[in-house]
Amino acid sequence: MRLSLRARAEPEVNMTSLIDVVLLLLIFFMVSTSFVKQSQISIRLPEAESASVVEEVPVQIDIMITEQGTYLVNNRELVNSRPETIRNALQKVSGGDSSLPLTISADANARHQHVVTAMDVAGKLGFTKISIATINDPVEQ
Repeated sequence: MRLSLRARAEPEVNMTSLIDVVLLLLIFFMVSTSFVKQSQISIRLPEAESASVVEEVPVQIDIMITEQGTYLVNNRELVNSRPETIRNALQKVSGGDSSLPLTISADANARHQHVVTAMDVAGKLGFTKISIATINDPVEQ
């Protein structure tokens, strides 16, 4: 018995069916994809009839105390020296922003109590950047 070895045929991968499946999937995804249109809302904004002046909040608040005990907040004299008046003036000038730096300057002959009152009111309002202004005596230099 004579057995002969046959030549082995190289296996082939049939790419036709693979290409058909890929193209069918591509067509399926293209047809089933919905393209969403972004909706837009048209808004009609109101217009100002007159330009209003906006008061800018200062970058620093100055409290000056005269020899007579009169308080000036940012160079505006207060009607009296009661702590409530000082508090209202500081709230109005700062716009509620207690992070602004506050400088207290007093006349050399002003009572110490006036300076302490200004510091107390500022502290109760939450001001933490409080400084006391001094001037150097020109004779000592």
